[in-house]
Amino acid sequence: MSRALASNFWADLERHHPGIDSLDLAPEAAEGWKTRLATKTVRHRQSNGTVTETSVPRKDASTLMMSVRAFYLDLAQWALEEPARWGQHAVRCPFSPVSNKKRQKRQKSWSHQRTRERLPHLPALVRAADQHLKDARTRLGAIEATPAGTEFTVLGETYRKARTSNWAADPHRTTTAYLQPDGRRTDLKAAENRAFWAWATIEVLRYTGIRIEEMLELSHHSILQYRLPTTGEVVPLLQIAPSKTDEERVLLVTPELADALSAIVCRIRGANGVVPLVVSYDAAERVWNPPMPLLFQWWVNGEDHILSVNTIRKALNEVIEAAQLTDAVGELLDYQPHDFRRMFITDAIMNGLPPHIAQVIAGHDDINTTMHYNAVYPSAAIAAHQAFIARRRSLRPGEEYRVPTSEEWEAFLGHFERRKLSLGTCGRSFGSECVHEHACVRCAMLRVDPHERPRLEEIRVNLIARIAEAEREGWLGEVDGLSVSLAAAEDKLAQLDAEVARRSTVVHLGLPTFSQIATRSTEPS
Repeated sequence: MSRALASNFWADLERHHPGIDSLDLAPEAAEGWKTRLATKTVRHRQSNGTVTETSVPRKDASTLMMSVRAFYLDLAQWALEEPARWGQHAVRCPFSPVSNKKRQKRQKSWSHQRTRERLPHLPALVRAADQHLKDARTRLGAIEATPAGTEFTVLGETYRKARTSNWAADPHRTTTAYLQPDGRRTDLKAAENRAFWAWATIEVLRYTGIRIEEMLELSHHSILQYRLPTTGEVVPLLQIAPSKTDEERVLLVTPELADALSAIVCRIRGANGVVPLVVSYDAAERVWNPPMPLLFQWWVNGEDHILSVNTIRKALNEVIEAAQLTDAVGELLDYQPHDFRRMFITDAIMNGLPPHIAQVIAGHDDINTTMHYNAVYPSAAIAAHQAFIARRRSLRPGEEYRVPTSEEWEAFLGHFERRKLSLGTCGRSFGSECVHEHACVRCAMLRVDPHERPRLEEIRVNLIARIAEAEREGWLGEVDGLSVSLAAAEDKLAQLDAEVARRSTVVHLGLPTFSQIATRSTEPS
């Protein structure tokens, strides 16, 4: 809260409005801060040491806005309780209420989109993490077998092993090397450490779906064995300590997860076969925990330390950079530890796990939270639509869905080519015959082109003249037929007139004119 108010709010105002000394912001100052709050600058350090800066939308902009607005409202309340102290700071809040419902919908949409983009690439990320660890071990083995100060080549890269006086008894013990020819310094043992813990993090998170803080609290005591009373079979279990929901839960350990946990225990176990005890700090509870045999620990500067969240993220970023996985637009995919939790829940529910069982495994208090994590893929809707089409086709004759012949296809195309007439277009459907035997003036399906109105008027004049001739000659049967055609021609002319009138008529919507809303008028002098 203090960071949001001091850094993101007031410090930003001081940078853009030097000398500002009041919370009573001008409208342009408040609007400018809201505009700047919508984006943030992200710095990315590349493998060659350079840093790139990009401007990205700030996802927590609405949350920060709510914090600032709450601060203004708190000042108003405090001013009522202690006017002498807070009354001078109580001012009008320049920010309107933030819709939390809209923010939740955006958060859900963003979360589901991340899961849809990353879940298909998860197998490739797992393979990349495994290969990254193998390459790191190969480099570490090569430098350990090389004397200090000499060059060696491994995996197509040339290094020069450093000379150091830190290991007086064994000067060749160092694992620091300089990449040739640029001379970039690299600790290959630390790189192998990060590669291993990145692989272990991916394996544990993708098979359990636990939170990052729960993973870092796993200890050697969390690995349990349960013997089934009916068959006597031993089932491995993983105990998750109380975390966000303050509830303890137990997960079934799959064979793949058992291999990963075994590799972790073998790596951290000391020479005496015992997992070292380390002290950790609980950032949520603000307390130091007693020494415990935590699984995610490593040896740093002669002591056993628990891995930090920043170390885990750095190790994951190195694997992601090595994997070079991209999304649909070609941008590099980034994986956060919580993404594995969303992918675990989505994959479990899509493969038939009941949502209420997924709720228990994930440790959620409300099943709606579990369903919020479940990113429904468009393929589910596509499969349902295809099933509907299949059911509908099963009720219709199969010959209707056969591949048309060349003659049938040419007849289909020829139908639309023959619909063009001298007066316009024939609107009859494919496969239907002309009911008026091509007396198109009488047909209701004729759509007269407005540009052909002179031709239609000529037809009407010709019909009137032919009716007069038939009446003189006494051709009463001809008179009846020509009269029907004349009535149809006049009806189509009336349709054209109505269409032209509709397009040219202005419909008054009741909006006042400028002269009706003007308060006064001036006359030229």
